[in-house]
Amino acid sequence: MEGVWDVALVLFQVWVSIVVGLIMLPAMFGVSLGFTDIYIKVLVKILEWATLRIQRGQKEQPTPPSQPANGIIEKEDGSMEEEIEELRRSHPKNLAGGDFTLCDVFYFCKNGIENIVEDQVTQRFTSEELASWNLLTRTNNNFRYISVRLTIIWGLGVFIRYCILLPLRVTLAAIGLSWLVIGTTLVGLLPNSNAKNWLSDLVHITCYRICARGLSATIHYHNKENRPKKGGICVANHTSPIDIVILANDGCYAMVGQVHGGLLGVIQRSIVRSCPHVWFERSEMKDRHAVAKRLKDHIADKTKLPILIFPEGTCINNTSVMMFKKGSFEIGGTIYPVAIKYDPQFGDAFWNSAKYNMVSYILRMMTSWAIVCNVWYLPPMTRQDGEDAVHFANRVKSAIAYQGGLVDLSWDGGLKRAKVKEFYKEEQQKMYSSMIVGSDSHEAFVDPM
Repeated sequence: MEGVWDVALVLFQVWVSIVVGLIMLPAMFGVSLGFTDIYIKVLVKILEWATLRIQRGQKEQPTPPSQPANGIIEKEDGSMEEEIEELRRSHPKNLAGGDFTLCDVFYFCKNGIENIVEDQVTQRFTSEELASWNLLTRTNNNFRYISVRLTIIWGLGVFIRYCILLPLRVTLAAIGLSWLVIGTTLVGLLPNSNAKNWLSDLVHITCYRICARGLSATIHYHNKENRPKKGGICVANHTSPIDIVILANDGCYAMVGQVHGGLLGVIQRSIVRSCPHVWFERSEMKDRHAVAKRLKDHIADKTKLPILIFPEGTCINNTSVMMFKKGSFEIGGTIYPVAIKYDPQFGDAFWNSAKYNMVSYILRMMTSWAIVCNVWYLPPMTRQDGEDAVHFANRVKSAIAYQGGLVDLSWDGGLKRAKVKEFYKEEQQKMYSSMIVGSDSHEAFVDPM
């Protein structure tokens, strides 16, 4: 029996040495020993081999036809006026403005059926489609049964992800979060000074780096000269709760959000002691003026950290950027846009909160191959003369979408859980009526919020 305990003690010592010496200490100093890079390169080679083997296996056995890469339906890019004019060309007589023909109905029928089958909104809240299988179980196709070698590689991957990587990642996450709570609590006991601010930044960035190593995160930062500065507002597209960890690896931010209970509440109460984060009670969140005032007071102090805000208000599946809420752009100050794009080949970073709770999502993250992403810091932007908050928000959103290679959508992410507002229906009616009456203008799109 003593021999078993001796072996267990040796294994524990080896485990602690690996965690502390090869992962934690380099993470604390922002140094990489190159193990993650080697791991990613080996993984890429294995996935390339698996893709070739799958393609060869699919040629040998019949498979159902695959759907287009952009979805089930190939939609036309023309405007309402262009598509209706195309329908009217088949009419026996030439129709002028002010006329109505029954064939116009087919345009609305066609669009209605297309949106029932596949609309632009709901498909943004499902996992991004992969160009090839990544040896994870996130697929409806049984690719692992194509060959014996592929099945063996898949089984070996399951063992590595669940029996080696998962315990290691849970250990690192537990250490990172516990250090964050303990460290920020201790720093919060110090009087306000430059030394306290420095220690707070050190504790935050160190713990976030340890948590990032717990996800095998490989992050590529671009244009670091545009990093958000104190007294500003950092806005970014939102894919996952770990967006905060990704950004906080390269700088410290003041978080904005609602007060929570449980473990998240413990973390919130501890970190606010050392850093002026902006937490709101549920009753305050409904008071836009109170929220705006607290944010304005924060950015007015140029010694405070930049505020980190995700204006979409919900997680989008790494393919698009949806409507930015205008509240973040009404309070003034300098906006620092940031574009985040994850590589789905190594794991699905998108959090589908309607399907997975937080625990299930974290488990999926910790059993994926890795988290690989690119972060682009865009040049700072300010409101132009005569520009309202809605147009400013759209300008920032378009810049983020263009830099990240994402689809720029005007739809509100709140449609994930809410019904379509009557405003959007009325807008389509106004567009069609302007064609019938021959008017060259109709009311411009205005954010109903």
